[in-house]
Amino acid sequence: MLCWVDGQPVESLSVKDRGLAYGDGLFETIAVSGGQPSLLQRHLTRLADGCARLRIPVDLTAVHSQLLAFSQQLGDGVVKLILTRGDGLRGYAPPEPAQPRLVLQAGAKPVYPSANAELGVRLFPCVMRLAEQPVLAGLKHLNRLEQVLARSEWHDAEHAEGLMLDTSGRVIEGVYSNLFLVNAGVLVTADLSRCGVAGVMRAELLAQAAALGIKCQVRDISLEELLAADEVMLCNSVYGVWPVRALQAHGWSLGPLTRKLQAIARDLLDC
Repeated sequence: MLCWVDGQPVESLSVKDRGLAYGDGLFETIAVSGGQPSLLQRHLTRLADGCARLRIPVDLTAVHSQLLAFSQQLGDGVVKLILTRGDGLRGYAPPEPAQPRLVLQAGAKPVYPSANAELGVRLFPCVMRLAEQPVLAGLKHLNRLEQVLARSEWHDAEHAEGLMLDTSGRVIEGVYSNLFLVNAGVLVTADLSRCGVAGVMRAELLAQAAALGIKCQVRDISLEELLAADEVMLCNSVYGVWPVRALQAHGWSLGPLTRKLQAIARDLLDC
């Protein structure tokens, strides 16, 4: 497996790394086509915001340079970029000064059933709830235990994703996707100021939809509103957009706005 640590091809990591010990870091999952990372600026912007909020010093120019070189070597696939605070001694106190570590891992693009995009997917109703923590809300930090436990709730091929609510019962996202619904032509996605991951595909689709004159809302969503929606869809930066056709006994039709955003996402990932 192709893997670089701080720009050098290696296959090992220090056991003192705070990302391993405490989840003290961030990550980005980036689709690469023809040696070019997709949605690159949005990934780097989110990474910079996360580093600022976690107070991890980062040289974004160096990250950019290494990511481009790594992507050129990969050609086509998926890059997992991990940025940790680096090594530390025992205890929670961050080292001063920190020496961040950049890990780049290459993987093949996942092969999903074509029916996911063409016919839509069925959501699993996860029991696991997302804790409300505004300080970490939106970040793609390394502590993903909520998602790990949620994903362990189903093992069948019938469900392609899980629906995650927060501890107050609001609809937030999928286990590894963001969620949109459509009501009377309005595109709605959840407010992520309390929890959830602010996905780069979500951000790009909101921007492009607004540019097309589509009314967009970012706000709280109840489960009742989700069930009453005209269209429901999922998105992430690797597969693009999947329509949602069912959650338990409830079903949705595949609508025109879902197809429009699906085409936009496809173009973004093919460039």
